[in-house]
Amino acid sequence: MARKFFVGGNFKANGSVKSIQAIVDNLNNAKLDPNTEVVISPPSLFLLSTAEKIGNGIKVAAQNVFHKPDGAWTGELTNKMLTEHGIEWVILGHSERRTIFKESSEFIAEKTKASLDAGLSVILCIGETLEEREAGKTLDVCCGQLKAVADVVQDWSKIVIAYEPVWAIGTGKVATTEQAQEAHAGIREWLAKTVSSEVAEATRILYGGSVTEKNSGELAKQPDIDGFLVGGASLKPAFVDIINAKLT
Repeated sequence: MARKFFVGGNFKANGSVKSIQAIVDNLNNAKLDPNTEVVISPPSLFLLSTAEKIGNGIKVAAQNVFHKPDGAWTGELTNKMLTEHGIEWVILGHSERRTIFKESSEFIAEKTKASLDAGLSVILCIGETLEEREAGKTLDVCCGQLKAVADVVQDWSKIVIAYEPVWAIGTGKVATTEQAQEAHAGIREWLAKTVSSEVAEATRILYGGSVTEKNSGELAKQPDIDGFLVGGASLKPAFVDIINAKLT
C-alpha cells in the first residue's frame, strides 16, 4: 500500500486571533490535494478555536504535551486534555524542545509512548546539528533518537517521523534533494532492521527545514520523502502550494 502524502504546519509561537483566522479561512477556501493528509499546529492558546473552525479535512495538533496524567504540572497540557477536546495529533521531539528546553531522547520517548497510549497520533521529530552532519554522524544521531522510542514503543502505526536537520530549521538553508533523500532512505533502512520491514514500509517520513513552495515540488518526488513538516511557510498563503506539491 502506498504511503499517503502528509503535510504538517507548525506555527510555533506565532499568531494572533486575526492572523490565525486568516490562515484558517485560506485553508478552508483552498482546493487541496485530496490525496494529501494535512495537520496544522497553532499555539496552545488557539488549539480549540482552530479545531472548531478548520475544515477541508484538516486536523489539528498540539505542539507539545506532558507525559503524566492531570496534576500539579504548572504550564503543561496533558494527553487527556487533548483527547477530551478532540485534538488528535501532537508534535514531539522538535529540535527546539531538545536543544532549548533540554528534553532528552528518553524523555521524548516517554512522552511518545504516553501520547500513543492515550490514543493520539504523534509527529516525532528527529535531526542532527551542523557539527554532527559535518562529522558524518547524521544517521547515528537520527537513529539514536529513534532507538529511544523503539525501546518503549511496539506499535508504530500512529507515528509519523519528521526528519528535520537542525541546521536547516529557520535558517533558509535547505538540505539538497540528494541529502534529504539519502537521510530518509537511511532512516527507513534502520526501521527495517531494528523494528520491522512492515513498519519501515508503512511509516511516513517527512522532511522539515526551510521548506517553501519553491523547493517542495522537487523534494516531493523523492521515493522516501512522504511529505513535509513546515515552519514559517505554514503561516503564509503559499502553504497551500506546499500541500499540493505532489500535483506539480
